[in-house]
Amino acid sequence: MDFVEGNLIWFEYFERNYSFFSTMLASSGAPSFRNRFLEFVIEELKDEVDITEEKNKGLSKDVILKFFGTAIVGIVESYFTNGIPEPAQVVAEQVGILLERNL
Repeated sequence: MDFVEGNLIWFEYFERNYSFFSTMLASSGAPSFRNRFLEFVIEELKDEVDITEEKNKGLSKDVILKFFGTAIVGIVESYFTNGIPEPAQVVAEQVGILLERNL
């Protein structure tokens, strides 16, 4: 499965459970939820980062993982706070394309 397909699954799930995720990201427990979600995203990306070849050669795997993990979590937060007015499918596809280009 490529990044676009994987992101579609995530964002379709987010869309189906919109009220839960929007509440979690707006509640007083949001920092805790955000940190756990970030840990999950980084764990999911670990096997996709290759620092031995091409565009990421010589870069720190930890920096790459934190950079893209934080970016993904930020996009999801923006989606739920109406910072991104695009439909979930559009956001998922574009995030997937960005990941494919850079990882």
